[in-house]
Amino acid sequence: MEKIIPIIPIRDGIIFPNTDSVLTFGRPKSLAALESSFSKERIVGFVLQKNSKLNEPTPQDLYSMATLSHIERMIKSDGEINAQVKGLARVKILEFIEDSPFLMARVVEVDDVFIDDAEVKALTNHLINEFKRAINIGKFVDFLVFMNVMSENTPSQVADLVASVLDVKPSEKQTLLEELNVKKRLEKVIEFLAKETKVLELEKKIASKTQERFEKGAREVMLRERLKTIEKELGESDEDSEIKELYDKLKKAKMPEDIEEKAEKEIKKLAQMNQFNPEAGYIRNYLDWILSLPWGEESKNNVDIKLAEKILNQDHYGLEKVKERITEYLAVHKLSGKMKGPILCFAGPPGVGKTSIGKSIARALNRKFVKISLGGIRDEAEIRGHRRTYVGAMPGRIIQGIKDAGTKNPVFMLDEIDKVGADFRGDPSSALLEALDPEQNNMFSDHYLEVAFDLSDVMFVTTANVLDTIPPALKDRLEVIQFAGYTQEEKFRIVKNFLLKKQMEAHGLDSSRVEITDKAIKFIIDHYTREAGVRTLERQIAAILRKVAKQVASGKKAKVEVTEKSVPKFLGPIKISSTLIEKKDEVGMSTGLAWTEAGGDILFIEVALMPGKGNLMITGQLGDIMKESAQAALSYIRSRGKALGLDEKFYQKIDVHVHVPEGAVPKDGPSAGIAITTAIASALTKIPVSRTVGMTGEVTLRGRVLEIGGLKEKVIAAHRAGLKTIIIPKENKKDLEDIPKEVKKDLKFVFVSHMDEVLDVAFTKNLSETTRVPMHPVLHVTPRQID
Repeated sequence: MEKIIPIIPIRDGIIFPNTDSVLTFGRPKSLAALESSFSKERIVGFVLQKNSKLNEPTPQDLYSMATLSHIERMIKSDGEINAQVKGLARVKILEFIEDSPFLMARVVEVDDVFIDDAEVKALTNHLINEFKRAINIGKFVDFLVFMNVMSENTPSQVADLVASVLDVKPSEKQTLLEELNVKKRLEKVIEFLAKETKVLELEKKIASKTQERFEKGAREVMLRERLKTIEKELGESDEDSEIKELYDKLKKAKMPEDIEEKAEKEIKKLAQMNQFNPEAGYIRNYLDWILSLPWGEESKNNVDIKLAEKILNQDHYGLEKVKERITEYLAVHKLSGKMKGPILCFAGPPGVGKTSIGKSIARALNRKFVKISLGGIRDEAEIRGHRRTYVGAMPGRIIQGIKDAGTKNPVFMLDEIDKVGADFRGDPSSALLEALDPEQNNMFSDHYLEVAFDLSDVMFVTTANVLDTIPPALKDRLEVIQFAGYTQEEKFRIVKNFLLKKQMEAHGLDSSRVEITDKAIKFIIDHYTREAGVRTLERQIAAILRKVAKQVASGKKAKVEVTEKSVPKFLGPIKISSTLIEKKDEVGMSTGLAWTEAGGDILFIEVALMPGKGNLMITGQLGDIMKESAQAALSYIRSRGKALGLDEKFYQKIDVHVHVPEGAVPKDGPSAGIAITTAIASALTKIPVSRTVGMTGEVTLRGRVLEIGGLKEKVIAAHRAGLKTIIIPKENKKDLEDIPKEVKKDLKFVFVSHMDEVLDVAFTKNLSETTRVPMHPVLHVTPRQID
């Protein structure tokens, strides 16, 4: 039967049939509808809003299924109405007929679809039992609702009563209201109730565990307090034993008096403090650190110089300067009995043994070895520690290293000191100034310890690939020992005496299963590596041994012999030509010598002449210094044009293009000056430059040849490339002492002081004597003179 009744929207609740509810209304239309209805039949329809945030919903914002309800009683207060309502039946809204002063709609009651069978009864009983279980677990339900459910009700009434107290979304309750099939409604209510019951079980489990932990913690606290009281009565307190242990450590620590007084104050402070005080943990950590440092422990130095030399020679081939410096230190220590530890800096290309020799030094001196890597460190606190006020504070890397060593005089290696960074947290290299200064590191202060620690007995060894990135103040404190690249012969000895044995052990091989001939080793060095150190060489040896291990393990061969001819089978085609010099003498091309971080190298200077107006083009990714060298070279040649047999105005009709190949590689420095000058002079005079001549030296506008650096690396690179004659500045003659004898015996050195002398040696033929002014005399040095 159709009815016209007031419709009141509800934001987030559902009134089910056969249920009582108390609602509060405050919207004007809702108040008007309630008052109008209460004065008449007291019948209204409650319907859920689709969007609860709307204050004045339109008919389109409401669901079509509502609940016909009776207003039992109503109380007005402060502009609101509290009403007790009872759901009567489900009604379907057919149409809204009024919108003001409140919603009025034509509705029709809808009946349940109900078949009274055994399955419906079973579902009803199951729902009642689940409802009881949910209440037992902890679901809160009004007592009257519970009693109503337990009373004799129809399945439809039971479903609606339970649905009214479900903790689900309003939209999900709306689906239950709209479900007319009683059986399906029971199934949905059971499903929602089961989910809610599962959540309640989990909450109860969590609450139970939390309560257990709380009770356990409270019980432990209580028992500890009782135990503490008993132990105090007996004079056997744990705290007393801990404090006593700290005092014992303090006596054994052999600290300086002032530091011992500070530690004793901290122990007294800890003794007076409750053990549950958070600060007690900080003090304990501090005392652990300060008492565990080796204040008086030191390794007994090995003063047997011959034994030290033997150990150093066992571990490393060459590196004579380093070995000599260590034996000098031992000799002084043996005579004086006391000497401040040196601050050494091993500088050189990668793979030449800078880091590995640190362990050998420690073994030779019979000291502990500590190593920390400084690469990428940007925080000053990494060196000097954090102050104790910070949570998780601890000492810096240096103090940590000293503690790990267990002695106050270890060999302490600071690896990659040239790669220390700096940012807003401070500059770690500045923090190193104090530690690496022999005059003040006897009072090194760590921020965490807040007391001075004596580092004067520590032998600090630092390593670096380049010195340019080390701040001048820090570099001034270092005793720099340069590591040059190895010669081919030195590499052969290193492989033969060290690397081969090491890699064979690593691959589970021995001399009964593999043999690599001497010629094969030299072939690998010449054709598969091009480096200052031996890292790539070691990787190539390892690659061969891996393939040998595969053959031996698979049973193909019992023993494998690696010869010069079989090396390509293991390592593939030859990667590097045995000689890097040009195939023939060329006009406008000279060979210069360069220094790189990876050792020495050779570079070719190419010059091309073109018709033009006297412009100089420079390519090859050259730096400003090298570009200026090219400009100075051209200016010198223009000033010496007559001596070179050139027309006085030759430069007005041509452009000169200077190019240095390998354009992707940046190049800079003044030492290519004489090579650039030679190449330009060759291009202008059409006289070829000898392909076997390499040269290095800075040139001035007047043609003077100035001293350069990195001579050893450059000469070794020239030797490796197959050059025969090397032109170097006269001032660099002293540096030949550092060059290995096997390199010097294969090369002819020419010392020059003027560019004219360079051209005499570099050109394959002399210029016509009639067109030249007298040149400076050339000083030739034979291998015998050098040795």
